[in-house]
Amino acid sequence: MNKALLVMLFMVFYNGASSNGLGANVTTARPEVVNIGAIFTFDSVIGKIAKVAIALAVEDVNSDPEILNGTKLTLKMQNTKSSDFLGIIEALQFLENDTVAIIGPQFSATAHVISHIADELKVPLLSFAATDPTLSPTQFPFLVRTTRSDLFQMTAVADLVFYYEWRDVIAIYVNDDFGRNAIAALGDKLAEKRCKISYKVPLNPKATKDEITNALVSVSSMESRILILHIYTSWGLQLLTEARNLNMMASGYVWIATDWFSTIIDTDPSLPFISTDDIQGVLTLKMYTPESELKKKFKSRWSNLTSSRRVNGSSFGLNTYGLYAYDSVRHLAVALDSFFARGENISFSNDSNLNELGGGKLNLDALNMFNGGSQLLQSILEVNTTGLTGPVKFNPDGNLINPAFEVINVIGTGTRTIGYWSNSSGFLLDPPEKPQRKLQSNGSSTGTERLYSVIWPGQTTQKPRGWVFPDNGRKLRIGVPNRVSYREFVGIKGTEFTGYCIEVFQAALNELPYGVPYKFVPFGDGKKNPENHELLHMIQIGEFDSVVGDITITTGRTKMVDFTQPYIESGLVVVAPIRKLNSSAWAFLRPFTPMMWGVTGIFFLVVGTVVWILERRTNEDFRGPPRKQFVTIIWFSFSTLFFSQKEKTGSTLGRFVLIIWLFVVLILNSSYIASLTSILTVEQLSSPVKGIESLATGGDPIGFLEGSFAENYLTDELNVHRSRLVPLNSPEEYEKALQDGPSAGGVAAVIDERAYMELFLSSRCGYSIVGQEFTKMGWGFAFPRDSPLAIDMSTAVLKLSEKGDLQKIHDKWLMKSACSAEGAKQAVDRLQIKSFWGLFLLSGIACFLALVLHVIRMMHKYYKRPDSDCESSQSRRLQSFVSFVNKREQEAKSRPKRMRTEKASSKIVHEDSSINGLDESV
Repeated sequence: MNKALLVMLFMVFYNGASSNGLGANVTTARPEVVNIGAIFTFDSVIGKIAKVAIALAVEDVNSDPEILNGTKLTLKMQNTKSSDFLGIIEALQFLENDTVAIIGPQFSATAHVISHIADELKVPLLSFAATDPTLSPTQFPFLVRTTRSDLFQMTAVADLVFYYEWRDVIAIYVNDDFGRNAIAALGDKLAEKRCKISYKVPLNPKATKDEITNALVSVSSMESRILILHIYTSWGLQLLTEARNLNMMASGYVWIATDWFSTIIDTDPSLPFISTDDIQGVLTLKMYTPESELKKKFKSRWSNLTSSRRVNGSSFGLNTYGLYAYDSVRHLAVALDSFFARGENISFSNDSNLNELGGGKLNLDALNMFNGGSQLLQSILEVNTTGLTGPVKFNPDGNLINPAFEVINVIGTGTRTIGYWSNSSGFLLDPPEKPQRKLQSNGSSTGTERLYSVIWPGQTTQKPRGWVFPDNGRKLRIGVPNRVSYREFVGIKGTEFTGYCIEVFQAALNELPYGVPYKFVPFGDGKKNPENHELLHMIQIGEFDSVVGDITITTGRTKMVDFTQPYIESGLVVVAPIRKLNSSAWAFLRPFTPMMWGVTGIFFLVVGTVVWILERRTNEDFRGPPRKQFVTIIWFSFSTLFFSQKEKTGSTLGRFVLIIWLFVVLILNSSYIASLTSILTVEQLSSPVKGIESLATGGDPIGFLEGSFAENYLTDELNVHRSRLVPLNSPEEYEKALQDGPSAGGVAAVIDERAYMELFLSSRCGYSIVGQEFTKMGWGFAFPRDSPLAIDMSTAVLKLSEKGDLQKIHDKWLMKSACSAEGAKQAVDRLQIKSFWGLFLLSGIACFLALVLHVIRMMHKYYKRPDSDCESSQSRRLQSFVSFVNKREQEAKSRPKRMRTEKASSKIVHEDSSINGLDESV
């Protein structure tokens, strides 16, 4: 900070009053007058309005005793004449005259320099027009921006570009702090929405007509037609006039001007009448200030005051910078009142840093430091009031709250507000503080985020697409692979280009709302299929503007170019030789795999055994000699297959197990019947290759189309060794390699994209696709990265698909009926255990739970027996328990009863004997 201050000070040849030495000037609280300054360019569009507005504000403050309680403001204004140097000199002059605050500066470049001086001498700057977003309170704490930062304006511009679905813009800006930093902010905001500035045109702050013309000529040859203007009011209209002379205000162009343009219109309302042709269709932003009674009265007062004033023959209109200039003075007055109310004094002292530089002709000792500057700055930042511009309050970032802009369209001989932008709500139909009307979305936005229709340059209401082909007279060079095989997709005969891909591309071009000049350029020698990677690389180096052909969209390729929406799906498939399976006497075994048959049989026996265990104590059908019981188990188990078991289940647990098993049998039955029906009614084909899994894990050679991405996919993704891969160039080579097989130097299978294979199989019935398609990809047209034509062509492809034209073109070139592309049903579709393990698990759990509950129940009954012997050995107890379980339920219940009867009888006999013995003794 000191270095910058010294540089500026030594540029000044100071001839002011003599130094005040080391003493201090002290003014007691509530002084009669307070000195404030204002520095700006008087004859600028902003300055001439601000001059009147600031004077009126000082007059209003001094005439209202309630604001400063008797203290008056003494204002001195200095004209910088658009010179940063003069601005610095005038700021220094203010700082030697005990000035407590300065209204200004107007220009951002001046503010960058003066802010260093203000920070050193503790004098607040209240700038109503310095909008550079890099003027942050962190770096320049004594610069208080009392207007809107360009950060918010550039956010609104980026939202506008995104709203209309444009991607690239051209920025024309003034090449100083004001322009460069704002455009940098715009670039950041556009990047957040995946848009960008494709071309920047910096102009000299004092640009001449020739410089403007040359810049516009370079812009006219660019692809983008979205032009962002962030320049000065002094020559902004001249640029638009030159643009009209170059026919750049015609249909197709979009001009978005920042608030410099709305400021000119507000200052000179007659402008749309005078320069109608120059500004038609321009969009501009204007800082939004809500309507209020205070603002309405001031505008009426302004109109009466300036009705007799004329500036260059135009009306002296009030612009938003005038409102902010007025509020800056009022804001400062309220802050001073708060400053005095806290008992603060206005006092100045010499800066100790400057004392070291005393002597010489610069008289640096005359520059005084405001002792209460920090306290006044704090009061300024804490002000919470309402002015002409609405609520006046600063957020923690040092910006005014509630930033908002009007979006204005210049039409006819006037202007029309098409909506509003709020930092918190985006685009709105009504002012941000009012209830919003909800309109149905048109796809550009949702909810209440809307704008009214726009009349664009050229008097059209149709939204410009935002780009054109560069105006260099060159047709688009469309690269086309010169293929050896599959010419149904791309065929080249001399200068004639035909095929499915070519016809889809031409049909998509016809769907565009504009013409595209192009010519096809073959790529390759016609002796072997060209590498698609090399073909796409030609786009990267600028040799081709697009590539049309059988180009698969892969992750790696999307890093090189942009693709359109896929116009055909085409994943990788496996094609192998097939043979017919003749029907046999054992065809009924085919629906299930051997493992499935084995597990099913085991579960039949397990369920039969479990039911036998649960039922044998209570059900006579499950008792008898061992041989009979074994037969019963087998018969009962397999009779459940037909739901024809004659044995009835009586126990609850038995019924629970059986009902679960019958559900499993029902599913197995249905699946078996469906599969067997398919086997017996559809021609069965078999192949030694079952799919990509068996092929990849085996050791047989694999064929692929030379130049396709299949080679890298097999080696990188499936870990197939490159020595197993055999490159092939044509369907004929495919057929020969498959016929020879691995044993004769051929291949076991060929891996290629479905689109090729369907065409290959359409006339070759001895081969078929085996297994499932193991990638999901598609073909698209390739364009350079960020090409807007790729987006429009994607939309055109979708239109072709919706209208059915894409299918018609497909049927024309690719529909063949000699053989079915899919072939017949493969024998690999046998039902496996993995499809039914959940059912078997359910049945197994039911059997286990039933057995556990049954054992617990038996043990409970066993230990409740009156004759249970708890003192016997463990082996005897186990034998006794098994014997108990093996008995009938009735037998087990009757034995305790019989024992109780015998005990009672023996007791009676014993008592009778005792009585008889007593009688005899008597």
